[in-house]
Order: sequence, then structure tokens, then C-alpha cells
Amino acid sequence: MFKKAQENDETRETPSLRIGQQQPVRSKNVSVIGPTLVFKGELSADEDLIIEGTIEGTIAHHKKNLTIGAMGRVAADIHANSVLVEGQLDGDIHSDGLVSLAKGARVNGNIYCARLMLQDGCHFNGNVHMEKQSALKIAPESESVDDSNADANDRPAQQRNPKK
Repeated sequence: MFKKAQENDETRETPSLRIGQQQPVRSKNVSVIGPTLVFKGELSADEDLIIEGTIEGTIAHHKKNLTIGAMGRVAADIHANSVLVEGQLDGDIHSDGLVSLAKGARVNGNIYCARLMLQDGCHFNGNVHMEKQSALKIAPESESVDDSNADANDRPAQQRNPKK
């Protein structure tokens, strides 16, 4: 009675990722805007978002992940934690994290981000502005070493025979 369900679970495998591929955004709290939906205005959400439809306006998704699917058409400025574009975007991307343009993506606009990944086959027209990373901390200078006990042969000739 339950054998068929068990067989289906065993034969179902998750595809392995290859180098350069990114795991698609999928979490428990994810919203999907389907391919037949058209939205105009300001869109904001407190969960990950996948867009397969058409959006015009502004997308404020500051602390979450945004995916523009292969069928997605967006004419908006985007503010999101990370952005994956597989479809078409006309607008600027502002991200604190990673922006990825997949093969087949078409982006016309500027990208402001900390990290950027462009796959072969994507189309991008615009400028990239990499946000400053946190400044490197330089270790404090070491204290000067007292070499008065060093062997006289280790010191330069002027120090070995000082002129009086």
C-alpha cells in the first residue's frame, strides 16, 4: 500500500550543481508572481520573491532574495539583499549581497552591489558600481627590537666602528 510512495521518494533525486551554477532561491517563505500576473506600482514583501510575471514600478525587498524567472519581465528599480535575473529587467539593481545574471538574462540598467556574477550568455547594458567592502584592518606595528646584544658582525660597518 505504501510501497509506491516510498519508491517515488527514492527515485527522486535533487540535481547536483556544477561550478558556476547558483542554487535557485527556494525557501519555506517564498512568494511567486505567476506568468499571467501584471503588477504596476510599489512592491514590497518580507519573504523571498520569484517573479515570472510582469512588474512595473519599484521593488523594495531590502532584506530578502529576489529572483526574476526566465519568463519574468520587470521594468523597475530593485532594492534587495540578493538578486538572480534569468529573465528581462529594465531598471537599476541595488543589492547588499550577490547579484547574478544567468544565461539568457537581459538587463538594461546599472548595478550597485557588493558581489557580481555574470554567466556566459547573459546580456547586460549599464554600469557596475561595487560597493565598498569593510576596510582591511592592518595589524599594529611591532615594537622596535633592542639589538644592542646582537653580534657585532651583524651590524653595518658604520655602527661597528663609529667615528668620534
